[in-house]
Amino acid sequence: MIRFLTIACCLFFSSTVLAQSDTALIQVDLQKEVGNMQPLWAWFGYDEPNYTYMEDGKKLLSEIAALSSVPVYVRTHSLMVTGDGKAALKWGSTNMYTEDAAGNPVYSWTIVDSIFDTYIRRGMKPLAQIGFMPEALSTHPQPYRHYWKPGDQYSDIVTGWAYPPKDYNKWAELVFQWVKHCVDRYGKTEVESWYWEVWNEADGYYWKGTRDEFFKLYDYAADAVKRALPTARIGGPNTTGGAMKWLDAFIKHCLYEKNYATGKTGAPLDVLLFHAKGSPKLVNGVVVMSIRNQLRNIEDNFRVIARYPELKNLPVILGESDPEGCAACGMATDPQNAYRNGTMYSSYTAASFARKYELAQRYNINLIGAVTWAFEFEDQPWFYGFRDLATNGVDKPVLNVFRMFGMMQGKQVAAESNRRYALQEVLDSSIRRAATDIGALASKDPHSAAVMIWNYHDADEKGSTAPVYLSISKLPVKKIKLTHYRIDDAFSNAYEHWKKMGSPRQPGAAQVKALEQFGQLQSIESKNINVPANGKIDTRIILPRQGVSFIKLEW
Repeated sequence: MIRFLTIACCLFFSSTVLAQSDTALIQVDLQKEVGNMQPLWAWFGYDEPNYTYMEDGKKLLSEIAALSSVPVYVRTHSLMVTGDGKAALKWGSTNMYTEDAAGNPVYSWTIVDSIFDTYIRRGMKPLAQIGFMPEALSTHPQPYRHYWKPGDQYSDIVTGWAYPPKDYNKWAELVFQWVKHCVDRYGKTEVESWYWEVWNEADGYYWKGTRDEFFKLYDYAADAVKRALPTARIGGPNTTGGAMKWLDAFIKHCLYEKNYATGKTGAPLDVLLFHAKGSPKLVNGVVVMSIRNQLRNIEDNFRVIARYPELKNLPVILGESDPEGCAACGMATDPQNAYRNGTMYSSYTAASFARKYELAQRYNINLIGAVTWAFEFEDQPWFYGFRDLATNGVDKPVLNVFRMFGMMQGKQVAAESNRRYALQEVLDSSIRRAATDIGALASKDPHSAAVMIWNYHDADEKGSTAPVYLSISKLPVKKIKLTHYRIDDAFSNAYEHWKKMGSPRQPGAAQVKALEQFGQLQSIESKNINVPANGKIDTRIILPRQGVSFIKLEW
C-alpha cells in the first residue's frame, strides 16, 4: 500500500511529466456543468426470476440497493411462465395462470408476489416484464419446459412460452388482473413509480409469432395495464441492438396505426426500450472486446428515435446493455467470456457508461437507464465465468464499479483527458490503438465531488501502469476530505485473492469470509487537504491497465 500513498498527491505539473506521451492529464472543472448525473447504472436484470428470493439472491439485491441513493430498478424474464417455481439456467416460472377443466382462468400470485416483495422491501422498483406465455394460453404449448445448459444451442430455450396466445382476450384479462392485484397489494402510488414492458426481443428467439402479432400482443397488454391503472407507465419493444427497422415499425404502430385492442389510432407508449451488446472474440488466446459494437447499437437506435419529434423527452431505457449477449454462457464453453471475473469487466463498464452519457447528449435523448443484465447463479462453481455480479455470495470486481457510480450524484461536470479516445473514434474503430483509453467521468453535489478514472483497452492483456495527473478546479471550500478508491489486481478484487488461495473448489468458512471482504470496494488513501486560494488541487496517481480509480471529495 505504501507505493500508492507515497505518490498519491502533488501540487504541481512539471513540463517534463506533461511531455511524456504515456502520461494522462485529466482536468475537472466543478463549475462547468454538462447535465444531470442521471443514475443510468441503477438498473439491473437477469433471466432466472426464482433466484430473486434465494439466500444469495436476496443478499446481492440488498447490496445493490445499498449502493444507490435512488431506487434501483430490476427487470427479469419469465414472470408469467407456467411451472413449479424451481430455478434453472435461463428458466423460471411463477405459475400465475392456469385453467380448470372447463377452460376457466385460475390466477395464482404467490410466487410473483414473493419476487416483487423482495424488491419492494429493499426500496427497489420492478421494471415489470409482461411475459412470457403461460402454457394454457400458448398456441403451441408443447414442448414447454426446456433444460438448456451451457454449450447447448441457444435456440433450445425456445419452447411453448414463446408463442402468441390462443385467446387475446384471456391474455388481456390476465394482464389486467395482475396489474390490479399489484395496485391492491402495493398501493397506487407505488405501482405508478414502476415501469411495465411487454415481452423481450420479439425480433429474435423470444417470439415465435409475426411482427404484427407482436403489435397485437402489445396493444392488448397495454390497454389492459391502462384499464387497471390509467397512470401506469408502459412501453417496449426491447428489441435486439441491430433491430432498428423493428424499432421504427413499433414506433410507427404506436403513433399512427390502428390499435388491435381498441380500434382507435395509436397505442400507449410511455417509455422506449431496446438492447445494446458488445461482441468479444478470442484472438491468439487473448480476449478482445468490442466496445464499439455496443455503442454503435446505442447510436443506431438513438438515430431512429431522434427522427420522431413526437418522442422528444420520452424516457428511453437500454433494456439490456452488456459486453456480450449470454449471461449464462460460461467461459468453459465460450472462452471469449473469460473477461468476466477480473478487472476487464470493471474497466469496460466504466468506459462504456461514460460514452452512454455522451451519446444521449449528442442525440438529445432522454436516457434514464441502462440495464446491466447480470445477477448471480445458484449452485454453480466458484468463478465459473458467468456474467454475474457475485459468485456464491462473494462480489466480483465489477460490482465495485457500481458502488463507485452510487457515489456520483447531482450534476455531471466537465472532465477532459488527453488520453481519452474521442467518441467518434470509438464508434468507428473501438479502442484498439496501442495506447489505452484513460478517461474520466465527474460529478458534484452541494457537499461533495467525485471523479471516476479508468485505464481501459479492448485487449485483455496485462500492461504497464500509467501515470495520471488529476487537476480539480473551482472547489468552493478551503478544506476537503479526499478518499481514493481503487479496483485492480490488489484492491476490491475477490477473484485475484481466490486465485492466491489456490482457486479452492469449496473454500472453507474462513476463506469465504476473507473473500467477502476482498469483494468490497476498498480505499487506498484517505486524508484531509487544505485547498489553495485559487480553489484548485492537483493529484497524481498510478493506474494499472484495466484498473479503475475513484476520487471522492467531501466538505
